[in-house]
Amino acid sequence: QVQLVESGGDSVQPGGSLRLSCAASGGVANINFMGWYRQAPGKQRDLVAEISRGSSSNYADSVKGRFSISRENGKNTVYLQMNSLKPEDTAVYYCYADVWSQPSTRRYWGPGTQVTVSS
Repeated sequence: QVQLVESGGDSVQPGGSLRLSCAASGGVANINFMGWYRQAPGKQRDLVAEISRGSSSNYADSVKGRFSISRENGKNTVYLQMNSLKPEDTAVYYCYADVWSQPSTRRYWGPGTQVTVSS
């Protein structure tokens, strides 16, 4: 059974930085995309950033230039470096992994980690 575990969520002041980590385990030999979504209270879950196995990445416009996604394939781990944090970045951040298991790809989710940006 595939499991994802996030870490690194915290409370910070505006302008601060955080680094989120997400490690996948349990039958994850064939992970393609990994990434992060976030969900603020009363809002839908939106994509923040994603990265392919070959390290091609994509970002939401709201975080471009401030957030950076990376991954270590050997450790099945994805990271999200978040700089210049704003109050509007406050949300629960969820990581995901798209795992290929013939004949299809299945998306797995972590339980989420809270990020709060407030003065």
